[in-house]
Amino acid sequence: MDLSRSATLDAAPFLNWGDFKEITKARLAVSVVFSALAGYGLAVDSFIALDILLLGLGGYALVGASNAYNQVIEYRLDALMMRTQNRPIPAGRMSVRTALRWAIIMTFVGGLSLWALNSKTALFGLLSVVLYAGVYTPLKTKTPLAVFVGAIPGAIPFMLGWVAATNSFGIEPGTLFMIQFFWQFPHFWALAWMLDEDYQRGGFALLPTRKKDTTSAALILIYIIWMLLVAIIPVFGVTGTLSLSVSAAVIITALGLVMGYYGVQLFLDRSTASAKKLMLASVFYISAVQVIYVLDRWI
Repeated sequence: MDLSRSATLDAAPFLNWGDFKEITKARLAVSVVFSALAGYGLAVDSFIALDILLLGLGGYALVGASNAYNQVIEYRLDALMMRTQNRPIPAGRMSVRTALRWAIIMTFVGGLSLWALNSKTALFGLLSVVLYAGVYTPLKTKTPLAVFVGAIPGAIPFMLGWVAATNSFGIEPGTLFMIQFFWQFPHFWALAWMLDEDYQRGGFALLPTRKKDTTSAALILIYIIWMLLVAIIPVFGVTGTLSLSVSAAVIITALGLVMGYYGVQLFLDRSTASAKKLMLASVFYISAVQVIYVLDRWI
């Protein structure tokens, strides 16, 4: 296949559902919308259907746009890696022009949807697109510090729901941001550990030391500890109207300790299998924490 030719042909502007899911990374986008709705649920006294619709549509569109821009920028690198070589652009099912067109459309749809809620929500949402596509993506092949940059847009969704509901930014959404910010390091480094050989084919430098070594594993453990501590800060009554009961804090701590256990296993054996267990535990952890926060608020 002539990748350079197939990736630049002006394909039809219509996408099939499979390619739309691929170019927007549908599962990731849905998880982001879930985070935003959880943040919304922590801030409101009653749910407004139109707000939920706008937040869901805007959140999905902007995450989808970020992922589409990412695939436009990295399609040559995606072709080198097993996990990404069948994406629409490197596989020749979609042109760069078509993907870029849809990314721009989704940026406008997402921005306008969130603007209909309030300007702060739209600005935070658009900031996440700029940081993800414009800063994080090009840094991935240059420095492991890209992960720190990428953690910023990745942490915005949980706080975005609060901002959407209140049109304000303060200690409460700031705390939600920090919860998801610190979680991303053990989560993403575990994923990078799992896929290190494949990432190296694409020239990505994502582990803290660029290697699957003891130092990288130790840093994962350190960030698990920070993640655990930040997640229970509201129980001490220092985060404004964002609160957490003692029982909920105990459950969240227990979930964090499970991640800690898998982090220790990774530190001891430095195996791909341990990294995969930690990554899966981290996915469960963040969803469970968000559900616990919302249930604790409403029950």
